[in-house]
Amino acid sequence: MNQEYVLLGGFIWKILGKKIVMWRNHAKGSWKTRIAVFLSDRVFCTSPQSFTAQFKKTKIMPVGIDTDFFKPDPLIYKKKNSILFLGRIAPVKNVDIFIDALKKLKDKGVEFYATIAGGSSDKDAGYETMIHAKVTAYHLEDNIAFIGAVSQVDALKLYREHELYVNLTPSGSMDKTIFEAIASGSVVLTPNVFFKDKLPEGWVIENQGDVGHVALAIKNAISDAHGYDLTDRKDILSFLEKHSLENLMKELMAAVDLRK
Repeated sequence: MNQEYVLLGGFIWKILGKKIVMWRNHAKGSWKTRIAVFLSDRVFCTSPQSFTAQFKKTKIMPVGIDTDFFKPDPLIYKKKNSILFLGRIAPVKNVDIFIDALKKLKDKGVEFYATIAGGSSDKDAGYETMIHAKVTAYHLEDNIAFIGAVSQVDALKLYREHELYVNLTPSGSMDKTIFEAIASGSVVLTPNVFFKDKLPEGWVIENQGDVGHVALAIKNAISDAHGYDLTDRKDILSFLEKHSLENLMKELMAAVDLRK
């Protein structure tokens, strides 16, 4: 699941006649990544913008979402104008832009309630402190709740309770939370170009670095989310089926025969 294992054991595995299959899904890579790819018999990733997607031995795979677990629950009430931001509190997630966008919405009189779920690593502790300071400085304490890291079960509950899920991670990686939120019945906003032409118009943000653009996209999405019902969207259900865990297993077995 990462290049370090291939770099440490690859030559030995080659001598022993073992097949090496690496799964790596990240926008950035290095000479170490290239060596790991060279040593691997097959490489998998889910994003066409992944560094490893450029190699001939790489195959783009389904994300692998457990759609038996992540699914809507019509008995759970979605709070009106509710927004969920779930993920690590780190600069790559652009949490600061999300907060700045919410301030613009509040200044324009837009009503909303946002939940930020996730914690930071030690190296990003200062960034998290800055995020909390922004919320205080913008007087958003009554609009935003921080609940820390959550379990998978808790994440499912959050997806089901919120009308809109916002993910501002740039293209290149493939956050499974986006798929989980969609499968659980939420409208989503993402800048990931992978989803362009796959999700409804307005769900893909063209410029996640422009606070005004993000604020407008959130405002429009909140309006579109009212009354949204996944069960009425055959196009999205078909998209989710392609990225189901079951379909991933089928494609993995078809791509690599582990019996040889």
